[in-house]
Amino acid sequence: MNFKPFTFLLIFVVFGLTTAFAQVGGTENPTTDGRQGNAITTAVPFLLITPDARSGALGDVGVATTPDVNATHWNPAKLAFMKDQYGFGLSYSPWLQKLVPDINLAYINGYYRIDDRNVIGGSLRYFSLGEIQLVDANQTQLGNYSPNELAVDGTFARSFGENFSLGTALRFIYSNLSSGQFFDGQQTKPGTAVAADVSAYYKDDKQIFNTNTTLAFGLDISNIGTKMSYADGGQKYFLPTNMRLGGASTFHLDDFNDFTFALDLNKLLVPTPPIYDANGRIVSGKDPNRSVPAGIFGSFSDAPGGASEEVQEVSISTGLEYWYNRQFAVRAGYFYENPNKGNRQYLTLGLGLKYNIVDIDFSYLIANQQKSPLANTLRFSLIFNFGDTGANAN
Repeated sequence: MNFKPFTFLLIFVVFGLTTAFAQVGGTENPTTDGRQGNAITTAVPFLLITPDARSGALGDVGVATTPDVNATHWNPAKLAFMKDQYGFGLSYSPWLQKLVPDINLAYINGYYRIDDRNVIGGSLRYFSLGEIQLVDANQTQLGNYSPNELAVDGTFARSFGENFSLGTALRFIYSNLSSGQFFDGQQTKPGTAVAADVSAYYKDDKQIFNTNTTLAFGLDISNIGTKMSYADGGQKYFLPTNMRLGGASTFHLDDFNDFTFALDLNKLLVPTPPIYDANGRIVSGKDPNRSVPAGIFGSFSDAPGGASEEVQEVSISTGLEYWYNRQFAVRAGYFYENPNKGNRQYLTLGLGLKYNIVDIDFSYLIANQQKSPLANTLRFSLIFNFGDTGANAN
Protein backbone atom coordinates (compact mmCIF):
# COMPACT_ATOMS: atom_id res chain seq x y z
CA MET A 1 0.00 0.00 0.00
CA ASN A 2 1.38 3.41 -0.91
CA PHE A 3 -0.04 6.38 1.03
CA LYS A 4 1.27 9.59 -0.54
CA PRO A 5 0.34 12.46 1.77
CA PHE A 6 1.52 12.01 5.32
CA THR A 7 -1.94 13.07 6.48
CA PHE A 8 -3.27 9.73 5.30
CA LEU A 9 -0.99 8.02 7.81
CA LEU A 10 -2.73 9.76 10.70
CA ILE A 11 -6.11 8.90 9.31
CA PHE A 12 -4.86 5.34 9.08
CA VAL A 13 -3.76 5.46 12.72
CA VAL A 14 -6.97 6.88 14.08
CA PHE A 15 -9.60 5.16 12.00
CA GLY A 16 -7.96 1.82 11.25
CA LEU A 17 -7.56 2.14 7.46
CA THR A 18 -11.06 3.56 6.89
CA THR A 19 -9.99 6.31 4.50
CA ALA A 20 -7.09 4.44 2.98
CA PHE A 21 -9.33 1.62 1.79
CA ALA A 22 -11.81 4.12 0.35
CA GLN A 23 -9.27 4.84 -2.39
CA VAL A 24 -9.68 1.30 -3.70
CA GLY A 25 -12.63 0.95 -6.08
CA GLY A 26 -15.68 -1.15 -5.34
CA THR A 27 -16.34 -0.31 -1.67
CA GLU A 28 -17.24 2.74 0.34
CA ASN A 29 -14.98 3.45 3.31
CA PRO A 30 -14.69 -0.04 4.83
CA THR A 31 -13.20 -0.31 8.30
CA THR A 32 -10.90 -3.15 9.30
CA ASP A 33 -13.86 -5.26 10.44
CA GLY A 34 -15.53 -4.88 7.04
CA ARG A 35 -18.20 -2.31 7.91
CA GLN A 36 -18.83 0.67 5.64
CA GLY A 37 -17.62 4.13 6.65
CA ASN A 38 -20.98 5.36 7.94
CA ALA A 39 -20.77 2.86 10.80
CA ILE A 40 -20.07 3.87 14.39
CA THR A 41 -16.31 4.38 14.65
CA THR A 42 -14.22 2.98 17.51
CA ALA A 43 -10.60 2.17 18.14
CA VAL A 44 -9.33 -1.39 17.46
CA PRO A 45 -12.31 -2.74 15.48
CA PHE A 46 -10.32 -5.95 14.92
CA LEU A 47 -11.69 -7.09 18.30
CA LEU A 48 -15.07 -7.55 16.62
CA ILE A 49 -13.79 -9.84 13.87
CA THR A 50 -14.92 -13.46 14.14
CA PRO A 51 -11.68 -15.38 14.77
CA ASP A 52 -12.77 -19.00 14.29
CA ALA A 53 -14.09 -20.99 11.34
CA ARG A 54 -17.02 -22.67 13.11
CA SER A 55 -18.76 -19.41 14.04
CA GLY A 56 -17.56 -17.89 10.79
CA ALA A 57 -19.59 -20.56 8.97
CA LEU A 58 -22.64 -19.89 11.17
CA GLY A 59 -23.08 -16.25 10.18
CA ASP A 60 -20.95 -15.04 13.13
CA VAL A 61 -23.12 -16.78 15.73
CA GLY A 62 -21.50 -17.97 18.94
CA VAL A 63 -22.87 -16.68 22.25
CA ALA A 64 -25.13 -19.70 22.93
CA THR A 65 -23.89 -22.46 20.62
CA THR A 66 -22.55 -25.68 22.14
CA PRO A 67 -19.28 -24.93 23.96
CA ASP A 68 -15.89 -25.31 22.36
CA VAL A 69 -12.50 -23.74 23.03
CA ASN A 70 -13.47 -20.60 21.08
CA ALA A 71 -15.86 -19.66 23.86
CA THR A 72 -12.92 -17.57 25.04
CA HIS A 73 -14.04 -15.07 22.37
CA TRP A 74 -17.81 -15.56 22.20
CA ASN A 75 -18.88 -16.23 25.76
CA PRO A 76 -16.33 -17.21 28.43
CA ALA A 77 -19.12 -18.62 30.63
CA LYS A 78 -19.54 -21.52 28.19
CA LEU A 79 -16.10 -22.85 29.16
CA ALA A 80 -17.62 -24.13 32.42
CA PHE A 81 -19.46 -26.78 30.38
CA MET A 82 -16.49 -28.11 28.43
CA LYS A 83 -16.40 -31.87 28.95
CA ASP A 84 -12.64 -32.29 28.42
CA GLN A 85 -9.89 -31.59 30.91
CA TYR A 86 -8.05 -29.16 28.66
CA GLY A 87 -7.69 -28.11 25.06
CA PHE A 88 -6.43 -25.45 22.70
CA GLY A 89 -7.26 -24.03 19.30
CA LEU A 90 -5.53 -22.36 16.36
CA SER A 91 -7.37 -20.18 13.83
CA TYR A 92 -6.22 -18.18 10.83
CA SER A 93 -7.96 -15.96 8.32
CA PRO A 94 -6.61 -13.90 5.41
CA TRP A 95 -8.56 -10.65 5.78
CA LEU A 96 -9.96 -8.10 3.30
CA GLN A 97 -8.07 -9.84 0.51
CA LYS A 98 -10.13 -8.04 -2.10
CA LEU A 99 -8.48 -4.76 -1.06
CA VAL A 100 -5.06 -5.61 0.34
CA PRO A 101 -3.28 -8.96 -0.10
CA ASP A 102 -1.26 -9.13 3.13
CA ILE A 103 -3.72 -8.51 5.99
CA ASN A 104 -4.48 -11.47 8.26
CA LEU A 105 -5.88 -12.42 11.66
CA ALA A 106 -4.41 -15.21 13.80
CA TYR A 107 -5.99 -16.54 17.00
CA ILE A 108 -4.51 -18.94 19.56
CA ASN A 109 -6.49 -19.95 22.63
CA GLY A 110 -6.87 -22.64 25.24
CA TYR A 111 -8.57 -23.71 28.46
CA TYR A 112 -7.93 -25.90 31.51
CA ARG A 113 -10.49 -27.41 33.88
CA ILE A 114 -9.44 -26.82 37.49
CA ASP A 115 -12.25 -28.91 38.98
CA ASP A 116 -15.88 -29.85 38.29
CA ARG A 117 -17.04 -26.23 38.48
CA ASN A 118 -14.14 -23.97 37.51
CA VAL A 119 -12.33 -23.50 34.22
CA ILE A 120 -9.61 -21.04 33.25
CA GLY A 121 -8.59 -20.03 29.75
CA GLY A 122 -6.49 -17.66 27.73
CA SER A 123 -6.02 -16.39 24.20
CA LEU A 124 -3.81 -14.32 21.93
CA ARG A 125 -5.31 -12.49 18.96
CA TYR A 126 -2.85 -10.97 16.45
CA PHE A 127 -3.95 -8.74 13.59
CA SER A 128 -1.35 -7.92 10.94
CA LEU A 129 -2.14 -4.98 8.67
CA GLY A 130 0.48 -5.93 6.12
CA GLU A 131 3.28 -3.65 4.97
CA ILE A 132 2.96 0.03 4.05
CA GLN A 133 5.40 2.48 2.53
CA LEU A 134 5.74 5.63 4.64
CA VAL A 135 6.02 8.93 2.77
CA ASP A 136 6.01 12.40 4.36
CA ALA A 137 4.37 15.58 3.02
CA ASN A 138 7.48 16.29 0.91
CA GLN A 139 7.27 12.85 -0.71
CA THR A 140 10.41 11.74 1.12
CA GLN A 141 10.62 7.99 1.55
CA LEU A 142 10.53 7.04 5.23
CA GLY A 143 10.89 3.31 4.71
CA ASN A 144 8.45 0.44 5.06
CA TYR A 145 6.45 -0.35 8.15
CA SER A 146 4.28 -3.28 9.25
CA PRO A 147 1.49 -2.06 11.55
CA ASN A 148 -0.11 -4.59 13.84
CA GLU A 149 -2.54 -4.98 16.71
CA LEU A 150 -2.93 -7.66 19.37
CA ALA A 151 -5.01 -8.61 22.38
CA VAL A 152 -4.07 -10.97 25.21
CA ASP A 153 -6.89 -12.44 27.32
CA GLY A 154 -7.24 -14.37 30.53
CA THR A 155 -10.65 -15.95 31.21
CA PHE A 156 -12.43 -17.62 34.11
CA ALA A 157 -15.73 -19.52 34.14
CA ARG A 158 -17.68 -21.13 36.96
CA SER A 159 -20.77 -23.30 36.79
CA PHE A 160 -23.63 -23.03 39.29
CA GLY A 161 -25.36 -26.38 39.10
CA GLU A 162 -25.89 -28.33 35.89
CA ASN A 163 -27.53 -25.57 33.85
CA PHE A 164 -26.05 -22.14 34.57
CA SER A 165 -22.61 -20.54 34.48
CA LEU A 166 -20.94 -17.14 34.65
CA GLY A 167 -17.69 -16.06 33.07
CA THR A 168 -15.34 -13.15 32.74
CA ALA A 169 -12.27 -12.15 30.77
CA LEU A 170 -9.53 -9.61 31.33
CA ARG A 171 -7.86 -8.20 28.22
CA PHE A 172 -4.76 -6.19 27.36
CA ILE A 173 -4.93 -4.46 23.97
CA TYR A 174 -1.97 -3.12 21.98
CA SER A 175 -2.38 -1.19 18.73
CA ASN A 176 0.86 -0.22 16.95
CA LEU A 177 -0.13 1.60 13.77
CA SER A 178 2.00 4.73 13.47
CA SER A 179 5.72 3.84 13.73
CA GLY A 180 6.20 6.80 16.10
CA GLN A 181 5.80 9.48 13.40
CA PHE A 182 5.26 13.17 14.24
CA PHE A 183 2.12 15.01 13.21
CA ASP A 184 0.98 18.52 14.17
CA GLY A 185 3.79 18.75 16.72
CA GLN A 186 2.78 15.50 18.43
CA GLN A 187 4.60 12.22 18.31
CA THR A 188 2.31 9.31 17.67
CA LYS A 189 2.68 6.18 19.77
CA PRO A 190 1.15 2.72 20.08
CA GLY A 191 -2.26 2.76 21.71
CA THR A 192 -2.84 0.57 24.75
CA ALA A 193 -5.91 -0.25 26.80
CA VAL A 194 -7.28 -2.76 29.27
CA ALA A 195 -10.76 -4.21 29.10
CA ALA A 196 -13.02 -6.86 30.59
CA ASP A 197 -15.87 -9.11 29.45
CA VAL A 198 -18.79 -10.32 31.56
CA SER A 199 -20.92 -13.23 30.39
CA ALA A 200 -23.61 -15.73 31.32
CA TYR A 201 -24.77 -19.04 29.85
CA TYR A 202 -27.81 -21.21 30.53
CA LYS A 203 -28.74 -24.57 29.04
CA ASP A 204 -31.43 -27.13 29.71
CA ASP A 205 -32.66 -30.35 28.13
CA LYS A 206 -36.29 -30.47 27.03
CA GLN A 207 -38.69 -32.53 24.95
CA ILE A 208 -39.84 -30.54 21.90
CA PHE A 209 -41.93 -32.19 19.17
CA ASN A 210 -41.14 -35.53 20.88
CA THR A 211 -37.46 -34.89 20.28
CA ASN A 212 -34.70 -34.54 22.87
CA THR A 213 -33.65 -30.90 22.63
CA THR A 214 -31.01 -28.78 24.32
CA LEU A 215 -32.06 -25.15 24.71
CA ALA A 216 -29.34 -22.63 25.47
CA PHE A 217 -29.18 -18.88 26.05
CA GLY A 218 -26.15 -16.62 26.33
CA LEU A 219 -25.22 -13.03 27.12
CA ASP A 220 -21.79 -11.48 26.66
CA ILE A 221 -20.76 -7.85 27.09
CA SER A 222 -17.22 -7.48 25.79
CA ASN A 223 -14.48 -4.85 25.71
CA ILE A 224 -15.61 -2.80 28.69
CA GLY A 225 -12.48 -0.76 29.23
CA THR A 226 -10.37 2.34 29.04
CA LYS A 227 -10.34 4.65 26.05
CA MET A 228 -7.39 4.50 23.65
CA SER A 229 -5.16 7.32 22.38
CA TYR A 230 -2.34 7.37 19.84
CA ALA A 231 -0.56 10.49 21.15
CA ASP A 232 0.16 12.03 24.55
CA GLY A 233 -2.64 14.50 25.15
CA GLY A 234 -4.33 13.41 21.92
CA GLN A 235 -7.96 12.51 21.38
CA LYS A 236 -9.15 9.38 23.12
CA TYR A 237 -11.34 6.80 21.37
CA PHE A 238 -13.82 4.30 22.74
CA LEU A 239 -13.10 0.59 22.56
CA PRO A 240 -15.73 -1.45 20.66
CA THR A 241 -17.79 -2.36 23.71
CA ASN A 242 -20.35 -4.82 22.40
CA MET A 243 -23.41 -6.58 23.81
CA ARG A 244 -24.21 -9.98 22.32
CA LEU A 245 -27.45 -11.77 23.27
CA GLY A 246 -28.59 -15.01 21.73
CA GLY A 247 -30.09 -18.46 21.90
CA ALA A 248 -29.62 -21.88 20.34
CA SER A 249 -31.76 -25.01 20.01
CA THR A 250 -30.06 -28.35 19.37
CA PHE A 251 -32.38 -31.16 18.30
CA HIS A 252 -30.95 -34.63 18.98
CA LEU A 253 -32.92 -36.50 16.32
CA ASP A 254 -31.33 -39.87 17.11
CA ASP A 255 -27.96 -41.34 18.06
CA PHE A 256 -26.40 -40.12 14.81
CA ASN A 257 -28.08 -36.86 13.84
CA ASP A 258 -28.02 -33.49 15.63
CA PHE A 259 -29.38 -30.25 14.22
CA THR A 260 -28.83 -26.76 15.73
CA PHE A 261 -30.46 -23.43 14.99
CA ALA A 262 -28.85 -20.37 16.60
CA LEU A 263 -29.58 -16.63 16.66
CA ASP A 264 -27.46 -13.75 17.99
CA LEU A 265 -28.27 -10.05 18.36
CA ASN A 266 -25.39 -7.55 18.63
CA LYS A 267 -25.26 -3.89 19.61
CA LEU A 268 -22.27 -1.60 20.09
CA LEU A 269 -22.43 0.13 23.49
CA VAL A 270 -20.61 3.29 22.41
CA PRO A 271 -21.93 6.78 21.56
CA THR A 272 -23.65 7.29 18.22
CA PRO A 273 -22.17 10.30 16.36
CA PRO A 274 -24.56 13.28 16.48
CA ILE A 275 -25.49 15.59 13.62
CA TYR A 276 -23.63 18.92 13.57
CA ASP A 277 -24.48 22.19 11.83
CA ALA A 278 -22.03 24.26 9.79
CA ASN A 279 -20.73 25.89 12.99
CA GLY A 280 -20.00 22.59 14.69
CA ARG A 281 -22.98 22.74 17.04
CA ILE A 282 -24.97 19.58 17.74
CA VAL A 283 -28.43 19.85 16.20
CA SER A 284 -29.52 16.25 16.77
CA GLY A 285 -28.22 13.52 19.04
CA LYS A 286 -25.97 13.83 22.07
CA ASP A 287 -22.40 14.91 22.74
CA PRO A 288 -20.16 11.84 22.23
CA ASN A 289 -17.44 13.22 24.53
CA ARG A 290 -18.36 11.39 27.71
CA SER A 291 -17.05 8.78 30.12
CA VAL A 292 -17.05 5.08 29.36
CA PRO A 293 -19.98 4.29 31.75
CA ALA A 294 -21.97 7.20 30.34
CA GLY A 295 -21.19 6.02 26.83
CA ILE A 296 -22.38 2.49 27.58
CA PHE A 297 -25.66 3.43 29.26
CA GLY A 298 -26.31 6.34 26.92
CA SER A 299 -25.81 4.16 23.82
CA PHE A 300 -29.43 2.99 24.07
CA SER A 301 -30.89 6.48 23.65
CA ASP A 302 -28.40 8.78 21.90
CA ALA A 303 -29.04 8.12 18.20
CA PRO A 304 -30.02 11.29 16.29
CA GLY A 305 -32.86 9.39 14.60
CA GLY A 306 -34.40 8.27 17.87
CA ALA A 307 -35.75 4.80 18.59
CA SER A 308 -35.87 3.77 14.93
CA GLU A 309 -32.15 4.45 14.54
CA GLU A 310 -31.39 2.61 17.77
CA VAL A 311 -33.08 -0.46 16.29
CA GLN A 312 -30.94 -0.08 13.15
CA GLU A 313 -27.84 -0.43 15.33
CA VAL A 314 -28.74 -4.03 16.19
CA SER A 315 -27.15 -6.56 13.83
CA ILE A 316 -28.57 -10.07 13.42
CA SER A 317 -26.66 -13.34 13.05
CA THR A 318 -28.33 -16.67 12.30
CA GLY A 319 -26.77 -20.08 11.85
CA LEU A 320 -27.66 -23.70 11.12
CA GLU A 321 -25.42 -26.64 12.04
CA TYR A 322 -25.88 -30.33 11.27
CA TRP A 323 -23.71 -33.05 12.84
CA TYR A 324 -23.63 -36.65 11.68
CA ASN A 325 -22.41 -39.08 14.34
CA ARG A 326 -20.72 -36.09 16.01
CA GLN A 327 -17.90 -36.51 13.51
CA PHE A 328 -18.93 -34.55 10.41
CA ALA A 329 -20.65 -31.14 10.36
CA VAL A 330 -22.26 -29.00 7.67
CA ARG A 331 -22.91 -25.34 8.49
CA ALA A 332 -24.59 -22.30 6.98
CA GLY A 333 -25.44 -18.83 8.23
CA TYR A 334 -26.51 -15.31 7.42
CA PHE A 335 -25.40 -11.98 8.85
CA TYR A 336 -27.44 -8.78 8.50
CA GLU A 337 -26.44 -5.23 9.38
CA ASN A 338 -28.53 -2.20 8.47
CA PRO A 339 -27.17 -0.27 5.45
CA ASN A 340 -27.06 2.89 7.58
CA LYS A 341 -24.95 1.20 10.27
CA GLY A 342 -22.25 -0.67 8.40
CA ASN A 343 -24.05 -2.56 5.64
CA ARG A 344 -22.46 -5.97 6.21
CA GLN A 345 -24.80 -8.52 4.65
CA TYR A 346 -23.55 -11.95 3.68
CA LEU A 347 -24.11 -15.69 3.58
CA THR A 348 -21.64 -18.13 5.11
CA LEU A 349 -20.94 -21.82 4.54
CA GLY A 350 -18.62 -24.28 6.23
CA LEU A 351 -17.63 -27.82 7.10
CA GLY A 352 -16.33 -29.48 10.22
CA LEU A 353 -14.60 -32.79 10.84
CA LYS A 354 -13.89 -34.38 14.19
CA TYR A 355 -11.35 -37.20 14.38
CA ASN A 356 -10.30 -38.51 17.77
CA ILE A 357 -9.08 -35.42 19.70
CA VAL A 358 -8.88 -33.11 16.69
CA ASP A 359 -11.56 -30.82 15.20
CA ILE A 360 -10.91 -29.31 11.76
CA ASP A 361 -13.15 -26.44 10.64
CA PHE A 362 -13.39 -24.42 7.45
CA SER A 363 -15.66 -21.52 6.46
CA TYR A 364 -16.31 -19.41 3.39
CA LEU A 365 -18.09 -16.05 3.23
CA ILE A 366 -20.34 -15.26 0.26
CA ALA A 367 -21.06 -11.58 -0.40
CA ASN A 368 -21.61 -9.17 -3.28
CA GLN A 369 -18.25 -8.94 -5.06
CA GLN A 370 -18.81 -5.31 -6.03
CA LYS A 371 -20.04 -4.02 -2.67
CA SER A 372 -18.41 -5.98 0.11
CA PRO A 373 -14.68 -6.08 0.98
CA LEU A 374 -15.42 -9.31 2.88
CA ALA A 375 -16.38 -11.30 -0.22
CA ASN A 376 -14.64 -14.72 -0.45
CA THR A 377 -13.22 -14.55 3.08
CA LEU A 378 -11.81 -17.89 4.23
CA ARG A 379 -11.22 -19.09 7.78
CA PHE A 380 -9.41 -22.18 9.05
CA SER A 381 -9.41 -23.62 12.58
CA LEU A 382 -7.88 -26.55 14.42
CA ILE A 383 -9.05 -27.60 17.88
CA PHE A 384 -7.40 -30.16 20.17
CA ASN A 385 -9.20 -31.52 23.25
CA PHE A 386 -7.63 -33.84 25.82
CA GLY A 387 -8.75 -35.88 28.81
CA ASP A 388 -12.52 -36.39 28.52
CA THR A 389 -13.78 -36.13 32.11
CA GLY A 390 -17.47 -36.45 31.31
CA ALA A 391 -18.11 -33.46 33.59
CA ASN A 392 -20.86 -31.08 32.45
CA ALA A 393 -21.14 -32.89 29.14
CA ASN A 394 -23.74 -31.48 26.77
